[in-house]
Amino acid sequence: MNIKLRLILMNFMQFFIWGSWLITIGAYWFQNKHWSGAQFGAIFSTMGISAIFMPAITGIISDRFINAEKLYGIMHILGALVLFTLPLVKDPSTFFWVMLLNMLFYMPTLSLSITVAYSALKSSNIDVVKEYPPIRIWGTIGFIAALWTVSLTHNEISPNQFYIASAVAMALGIYSFSLPKCPPLSNKNVNKSIKNSLGLNAFALFKTPKFAIFFAFSMLLGASLQLTNAYGDTYIHDFKNVAEYKELIAVKYPAIIMSISQISETLFILAIPFFLRKFGIKYVMLFSMLAWVLRFGLFAFGNPAGGLWMIISSCIVYGMAFDFFNISGSLFIETQTTPEIRGSAQGLFMMMVNGFGALFGSFASGIIIDSFFTMADQSKNWHGIWLSFAGYALVIAIIFPFVFRYKHTETYKQAIQPT
Repeated sequence: MNIKLRLILMNFMQFFIWGSWLITIGAYWFQNKHWSGAQFGAIFSTMGISAIFMPAITGIISDRFINAEKLYGIMHILGALVLFTLPLVKDPSTFFWVMLLNMLFYMPTLSLSITVAYSALKSSNIDVVKEYPPIRIWGTIGFIAALWTVSLTHNEISPNQFYIASAVAMALGIYSFSLPKCPPLSNKNVNKSIKNSLGLNAFALFKTPKFAIFFAFSMLLGASLQLTNAYGDTYIHDFKNVAEYKELIAVKYPAIIMSISQISETLFILAIPFFLRKFGIKYVMLFSMLAWVLRFGLFAFGNPAGGLWMIISSCIVYGMAFDFFNISGSLFIETQTTPEIRGSAQGLFMMMVNGFGALFGSFASGIIIDSFFTMADQSKNWHGIWLSFAGYALVIAIIFPFVFRYKHTETYKQAIQPT
């Protein structure tokens, strides 16, 4: 099979696994188990906890002891076994520990998949910069396909979503052993590899104000991403409790509506180079923050009937909200750091967004929703929830341009100019 097709299949399954439950687990939690919001926030924190240290550990292991594609396969097989046991869990505390174990296996596969893809493309003398993005976009398509699969089979509040994810994870784990070999680095590079894998060099960037502020706001925006992943699908599901909405298509298939967010994401990726060259990272990130305000604000006033356009618009805006800080931030790091620390700097960026940002968003949202927006009958005041999230994003957007004093220079424009 053509190497590009093999990597496309890998990326498709990689994100199909995540998409099978990430958006719909909230519906399973609140509609099926009826456990608390604070406990649910703890469940989503497992992604942040594992993202802080597991990619570094597996990076060291693949550098020194085992081929990356084999480690990738082992992690997915172990994750498949854990996912299969999730529906058997009867209490929220045990669910937390089982989900944490699952994320300890899954989160490092995100970086390992990139390692395997880059190694395979380079060994085949294929231009990574040109050819990898069209391959990676199939990961987003896989995520969308998983959402549609779970929704159309009416498994959004069913434990079957975990069985679906488990089956695909097992298939990918076995398939991984057929991927091109990605052997460990030689021993003479071990010390350098460990240092870069741990991201120790990159921490010196915190001494520079522009990077310290950039990383701090990256963490705050990472919390916004966590909020929309955790509660978007559950919010639409709750409209079934209102008689005039319960039979509407959007309420029956909320995951399909939410998949518009991922479709939008694939489109906004194409706009990033233009916006970065025209406005620079400061304003691109500001656009992202304002997009988060719209994302949450439109949810606050939308409904599945006459207000469906607001929900759909919110999903479209998501593409800008996500891509303009996640992917643009990665490009900013790439063009503003020296070659010696670019790898560790990218790891630090991901740690701030998917690690500390996810932890902050998970714990804070769970406590706030339980304390201020959960009624006596355990129903949720979604209007208040989304307005509070919108207010959070608005405060960040107001503060950011005054404290992030970065000038968009010609050098930076040239650095991101397409070749």
